[in-house]
Amino acid sequence: MQMICALLVFQTPRLPAPLAELSPWLDWLVEPRDEVCARLRAQPHRRFIKTHTPLDGLPLDRRVTYVVVARQPLDMAVSLYHQGANLDRERVRRLTGGAAPDRPVRPRPPVREWLLSWIDREADPREQLDSLPGVMWHLSDAWRRRDEPNVVLVRYEDLAADLEGQMRRLAGLLEITVPDEVWPQLVEAAGFESMRAYADELAPDRAGVLKDRRAFFRQGMTGSGRSLLTDEELARYRRRVGRLAPPDLLEWLHQEP
Repeated sequence: MQMICALLVFQTPRLPAPLAELSPWLDWLVEPRDEVCARLRAQPHRRFIKTHTPLDGLPLDRRVTYVVVARQPLDMAVSLYHQGANLDRERVRRLTGGAAPDRPVRPRPPVREWLLSWIDREADPREQLDSLPGVMWHLSDAWRRRDEPNVVLVRYEDLAADLEGQMRRLAGLLEITVPDEVWPQLVEAAGFESMRAYADELAPDRAGVLKDRRAFFRQGMTGSGRSLLTDEELARYRRRVGRLAPPDLLEWLHQEP
């Protein structure tokens, strides 16, 4: 979504600066906040900012459009598992001033075992935003606001299935006009393989905390979470999310693109 916004704003596949410089991740605390805000204030172009904070944790301003990207939670969790393995956690700790661990860090379990524990784990959604309760809190809050004129919900699966259509929809909502002859190169640049090829410029890694920037663009597939679970385990997952979110949100979230 960051890349799509950049392409719509600049209307060229070759951005004028690395994506993370053009669009800072506001709550990624590896960069000093004052430096991020100064960079934003100096930008002459239309600003687009990344955050993982739910809407109820943000200042809501009618002049701002809030684009909330949802993904099938099981697929999101599998991506989270692999992204976590790609972080240089010692560097993150140093940059954020965190305390050194007082005991050896245990290796993570295999992805299937980890996913099952993620489904079942009880967590305060306000404290653990990446937990299943945290994800459903985030999406449920956005879902309640979906009829507000400056709130846009987008599903990852719809982007994967019809990238051009979703980009044109977003351009309309953002009141950005793109010449017809420019669309093909913008759509190609927003594709997964193109972004992976330019990982050094497009990965969100100004602070150098990723072990491998190309690994940030791992697969981009849908259905990877479901494929790890049995029918009984999938039913357990559905019962769990049924207690965490309204039925109409769950229907939208889990529908086929």
